[in-house]
Amino acid sequence: MELNHKRIVVTFLMHLGDVILTTPFLHALRQAAPDSHITFVMDRKLKEVMQYNPNIDRIVCIDKKGRDNSIAALQNIAKYVRQSGGKPDVVINLHPNERTSFFAWALHGKVTTGMSHFLFRPFMTKYTRLDRKTRHAADMYINVLEQLGVTDTSNKGLEIYTSPEWEKTVAAFYQKHGVSDVDTVIGFNVGSAVPEKRWPQERFAQVADYFCEKGYKVVFFGGPMDVDMVDSVVVHMHHTPIVATGQFSLGELAAAIHRCSLFITNDSGPMHVAVSQHVPLVALYGPSNPKFYGPYTKNCVVLESMETYEVGKSMKQVIKEGKYKGLSVISVDSVIEAAQSLLCETGNEDS
Repeated sequence: MELNHKRIVVTFLMHLGDVILTTPFLHALRQAAPDSHITFVMDRKLKEVMQYNPNIDRIVCIDKKGRDNSIAALQNIAKYVRQSGGKPDVVINLHPNERTSFFAWALHGKVTTGMSHFLFRPFMTKYTRLDRKTRHAADMYINVLEQLGVTDTSNKGLEIYTSPEWEKTVAAFYQKHGVSDVDTVIGFNVGSAVPEKRWPQERFAQVADYFCEKGYKVVFFGGPMDVDMVDSVVVHMHHTPIVATGQFSLGELAAAIHRCSLFITNDSGPMHVAVSQHVPLVALYGPSNPKFYGPYTKNCVVLESMETYEVGKSMKQVIKEGKYKGLSVISVDSVIEAAQSLLCETGNEDS
């Protein structure tokens, strides 16, 4: 399929981590279509993730859980996209849920391809399957391009671009909390929307205390929904960390994590933010399979709570079976050891 010199619309209305995992796809798409106009349709609250991405010409936001949570609203936005940018030559839908599939159809592109809910599949020009059994999620999206005939899928990994304004806000925050240019910052992300993905709070407290005692600057990140979880960790600590939880917008969060020399995290969106900023990380995994949803980088140590994974079995199925032991099988010592090994590799180990 010819993608260059086209008006291309990519539709994707998923969550933070999923959106970040589409950035290698966008890089490969731009390489394949350097003279095309690329529009990315996304959840409004995540706009800053893509705001300065050079592989996108235009962002269209949908308030999917708010004012745009209706068929009429989606139809109006699709009409706006057609009228303001011209009828799309190619629509690429990257997720098969009903909402995104409907919106992709409503754009009435000359060609509609990618994924689709089965109800809208008959209206597609070319349906491409997502390979959920052999590829990492980021490569799964890239494979959509391969199925469309793209051969050069080289990319820069996960990408979030920050702005001078966001960086200025972050610099002021760190200065206010006594972090200097010579300090080594270790970031922590203790939250996750799925309780089974959370390492015990008192263990995060022990690891954070260990690095505070070593003279590192320990910073807790996360969004507003993570504030209570972080408070529950901090109350177990003997030292006083820096709490940045809920203090930053998504763009500012990326800029703040960029300052870290190491990131210790559960499996959640901020983990992928850290990868996008090339920060070494220790990732605590289970019950999802890191082969498919783990850090999209080699600059990490993944500690797993499961010995084996059944391909094709979802995280929800694993939890529902009731046999999952939880992240508590990962010890404090193993996390500290992994963290120290990465600090040593990057020359940030305390002497």
